Amino acid sequence: MSFTSITQRAVLAVPLALTIAVAGTGAATAADLDSVHFLIPGGAGGGWDGTARGTGEALTKAGIVGKATYENMSGGGGGKAIGYLIENASSNHGTMMVNSTPIVIRSLTKRFPQNFRDLTMVAGTIGDYAAFVVGKDSPLTSFKDLVAAYKKDPRSVAIGGGSVPGGMDHLVAALAMEAAGADPVKVKYIPYDAGGKAMAALLSGEIQALSTGFSEAVGMAKAGEARIIGVTAPKRVDAFADAPTLKEQGYDAEFVNWRGFFAAPGLPEDQRKAYIAALDKMYTTKEWEAVRARNGWVNIFNPGDDFTAFLTKQEEVISTLMKKLGFL
Repeated sequence: MSFTSITQRAVLAVPLALTIAVAGTGAATAADLDSVHFLIPGGAGGGWDGTARGTGEALTKAGIVGKATYENMSGGGGGKAIGYLIENASSNHGTMMVNSTPIVIRSLTKRFPQNFRDLTMVAGTIGDYAAFVVGKDSPLTSFKDLVAAYKKDPRSVAIGGGSVPGGMDHLVAALAMEAAGADPVKVKYIPYDAGGKAMAALLSGEIQALSTGFSEAVGMAKAGEARIIGVTAPKRVDAFADAPTLKEQGYDAEFVNWRGFFAAPGLPEDQRKAYIAALDKMYTTKEWEAVRARNGWVNIFNPGDDFTAFLTKQEEVISTLMKKLGFL
């Protein structure tokens, strides 16, 4: 079972409807797009904020976009920004809103009434795989060890995460245990408000393992505080190639927390294509590679209809799992 079926960047040949001047195969004499306003559904310093600002940095430094502006709009788990974009659609055709997997989870649980279908799909742009982490001195040396302990006594294996019960970290743990042939409903999941608290719980032995984002796990592993025993990627990730995948350990469980961009409903098609083309072009630049490498992101480009198909499949898988766990 996989949350993602499209993991390779696709090339989309579309016209740049908003091009000012592009010199054939040479450098652009002016930006492809005058400006882009990024709407961020959360506060400064979070994953959405970093994705929007990193994308804007690459687009402007590479000369693809003339000017990027940013607006943080927290509230309702992202619902406030989504509602704002929909209610003020006609005046926000110059805006791209960043979002990620929680837009699927929170709409399924009715945290807000809208879902991704109420927006204009631009593109999924990056992914952050999930990872399972143990303390550096833990007797669990592999995900197989964690599975064995869980199958022996599920209640003795506490797995922590930085999201609420039924949130992304919990669902990843349940997905992995289900792939291992164990009962996903019995996962003893302990939620924490932030990564620092979850890490402290891991180091103190309050939890036996931590379900978290791969980029966060890499930071812990490089600091020598913890070990990564499983990654939900189809193959090892170059950013930290020492970390084994679940798949290579015999568990067919893949998951990627995508991040990408949406626009207001009713956006003219030529403008949507221009946004897609600008993001596509960004991947070939050294400015983007610097941002991507700095953050440990994986390039996953799902433009337009591919983005819709990707999220529809993810919604089906998440819905099925949440029903098993009793959250729907």
